[in-house]
Amino acid sequence: MPGDHASAELLAAMSSLLLSVRDAPLRFETDDVEHVRSIQSGIVDQLSDYILPRLVQLDAPLLAVVGGSTGAGKSTLVNSLVRERVTESGVLRPTTRSPVLVHHPDDAEWFRPDRILPDLPRTTEAGNQTYGLRLASTTNIPKGLAILDAPDVDSIDKGNRDLATQLLAAADLWLFVTSAARYADQVPWDHLRLAAERSTSVAVVLDRTSDEALMEVRGHLARMMTSRGLSDSPLFTVPECSLDADGLLPLEAVSSMIGWLQELAADPDARQMVVHRTLDGAVRQLVLRTHDVADAMDAQIEIAQTLDGAVEGPYRSVLEDVSARTADGTLLRGEILATWREFVGTGELLSSVEEKVSRIRDRFVGGMTGKRTRSTELVEATESALRSLLTERAEATAEQVARSWGTTDSGRAVLDAHPGLTRAAQDFRVRAERIVHDWRQGVDELVRAQGADKRMSGTFLALGAQGVAAAVMVVMLARDADPTTTDSTVAAGRKLLDAVFGADTVDELLDSVHTDLELRSAALFESEQLRFLTAVESPDSLKTHQAAVRESARRAEYARHADFLNGETTS
Repeated sequence: MPGDHASAELLAAMSSLLLSVRDAPLRFETDDVEHVRSIQSGIVDQLSDYILPRLVQLDAPLLAVVGGSTGAGKSTLVNSLVRERVTESGVLRPTTRSPVLVHHPDDAEWFRPDRILPDLPRTTEAGNQTYGLRLASTTNIPKGLAILDAPDVDSIDKGNRDLATQLLAAADLWLFVTSAARYADQVPWDHLRLAAERSTSVAVVLDRTSDEALMEVRGHLARMMTSRGLSDSPLFTVPECSLDADGLLPLEAVSSMIGWLQELAADPDARQMVVHRTLDGAVRQLVLRTHDVADAMDAQIEIAQTLDGAVEGPYRSVLEDVSARTADGTLLRGEILATWREFVGTGELLSSVEEKVSRIRDRFVGGMTGKRTRSTELVEATESALRSLLTERAEATAEQVARSWGTTDSGRAVLDAHPGLTRAAQDFRVRAERIVHDWRQGVDELVRAQGADKRMSGTFLALGAQGVAAAVMVVMLARDADPTTTDSTVAAGRKLLDAVFGADTVDELLDSVHTDLELRSAALFESEQLRFLTAVESPDSLKTHQAAVRESARRAEYARHADFLNGETTS
């Protein structure tokens, strides 16, 4: 027989189950995702509202939730069972917006907000105007028993229906109230089917039944109960009769039900048997439903892999494209080429650059007097071309990925939630300007370092560090270009650099500055790629969540067998 709380292993397993199911991402739109989300929500609610609080307090009062169809007379029945007007019924539908929990004054401690149904605020105000769980205490109800009047399961108000479902899932015992006119309705029986599947203890009350219909309806109802796995559930009948001045049914009409509830409340073993059966069934059913959530995550993982693939390919390609276009000569046109030609001179180059030292010096002497030099203009033109290249490719790649995502429902949903993804980031141009500027400074520093022992040469002095750096950048832009189609002045630039550093050093220098530009560009585009990847859960993350859900379900089933089926508990 269970003690006053469950084992630490079972409590830990249920807590782990709650966290893993609650945190399982189901953000992508699939054909059945709404159904699975509702399963997920139901698991979390039942663990939070009932299973965990009940496992911690197995000796808490038995909670009997009264539920059923609209107009079945639930509130009147509750008042009549308690023999006091504790809950209000109404003429207008839907009614019972604020569920009423009736308990003995000595049991009030069990129903604090941090215990059963913790998400429902507590109130003691009468009526249906204040949302919350209304607590009503009376000595007319025995200690060890609490009765909760729930909203209609088939209410026209969705909030009422959802609340009714939540409350029924928190019941140790469900008193299902129906009438001769409503006993075959589909919606209540859907709830009864779920109750039978999770072995919830159920008692059925056939209310407002005339003497003429009693035998026929009772017999049909009993057969329906048997066919739906409820053959062991008590079936009470309440005849159609007048209410007294307090709106209560005659005592003789409900005496058998009152006696049954009082016997249940007075017998700790019987109460524990009801709780044990309901808890075991609830845990068993939750484990099965948890596997449904884990299985549904296969579709989530597949979508994440598709979306990820639509991102990784284009951004890998854009880096390859930037790498190629910054070395194949395609940027050497327009302003860069015009400025470069002026930089090296438009006439036929002599075989010895040294013979032109004084002429080259004249071109750059303006830099000593604060005037703009050709090298300054060349550097600015180069930076501008690189910024434009990076920005254009960022915009094109973002549009390409967005178009690909837009071909799927899940992708469109993500884009709707993150409309900025259809373009490059708003600050991309600023960041591109910064990395190009930093790269250019790196070229300057590298040139100075490489030319430390060359600075007294005539060519280095004539060009200056900035001029040499400018030449390095332009020659790098045509490093892999076809010499037969490249502007002849680029070859002159390479000859100039060879004269300063030597051919081997120039090769290393060009490789170094190009690699530096590639790395800086990669970091820039990585941040763009992350904008897409962080907007969705990654496949690896989803697989981790799925494994956690499956493992928590396995642990929960193992702990259930150890605690419930083997009868192992702690006192």
